[in-house]
Parts: sequence; structure tokens; C-alpha cells
Amino acid sequence: MALSGKLRATVMTALILGLSGCGGMGNLFQGGERSREAAAEIHARDRSAGPTRQSTVWDLFSNAQPPSVTVEVNRYLWNAALETLDFLPVQSVDPFSGVIVTGFGTPPGGGRAYRAAVLINDPALDARSLNVALMTSGGPASRETIRAVEDAILTRARQLRVRDRGL
Repeated sequence: MALSGKLRATVMTALILGLSGCGGMGNLFQGGERSREAAAEIHARDRSAGPTRQSTVWDLFSNAQPPSVTVEVNRYLWNAALETLDFLPVQSVDPFSGVIVTGFGTPPGGGRAYRAAVLINDPALDARSLNVALMTSGGPASRETIRAVEDAILTRARQLRVRDRGL
């Protein structure tokens, strides 16, 4: 049995209005009792927290953040990681958080494709500042391969530092 267009629209409207009243949510155009209680709770919590300062675009140029918020990245480790993994296509880099993510690539003279993620999370030129994750198309790379890449990055970082001190 086919309904006419006008009757179908009336039935759909009645169903929508009927369902909007279910579940204690109020009607279609108002929040129910739960939403009023939640709004009152959020408003009370905001009032008890005291006045808050709105951030502006000018906050980007000020040094108003505490030092514990910023992440410092060792520039030698950063440059060494980019130089050592230059055979991999870079997908994303964030020098402020110290993250380098690459796509799959094959090292010179190698037959297996790798993908890398590097995290440099400390300003010290130290092995603890460097975290490397390598993936192959079949899963994680071996621990020996990861260790070799970390050693190559650390060695190159030390070479860069020695070169800068010689100037």
C-alpha cells in the first residue's frame, strides 16, 4: 500500500515528534531535565573556578608559559636523525615536540623497506633523549636494526657537535 506524499510527510513528522519525547530528553526543541541539570552543574563548576583569562593570538608570541610546558629538542639529534634517515620520505615533522614520522623507503644497498618514527624528548645529547621505532611491511623491525639506527643517529649527532665546536 503506497502512501501519498502529503500523508507520508505527516506520518514522518508525527514519528519524529513522538520519538523526541522518549527517554527523558524533553521534546525536540528543548533539552530534558538531565540536560538542564548538567548545564547547571557545569555553570556552577565554572563559577567556583574563578575568573579565567581568555587566550589570544598574541599569546603565541609571548613567553608566558611555564618552562615545564615547553619541550626542548636537541638540535644535533634532530639534524642527525633527518640526515641518517634521508632515504625515507618524510611524512610529518614537528620540531616543537621532537617528532619525525616517515613513510616506507628502502635504504641504499638494502632490499627491505622500512618506516620510522623518531622522538627526541630532551635537550641533552644523550641516548635517553632519542627514541626510534622502525616498522617493516611485515611488522616491527628487529631490535638489532633499531639499535643500529639509533647508534648511527647518535654518532652523526656527536660529529655535528664536534664540527660546530671547531668553528
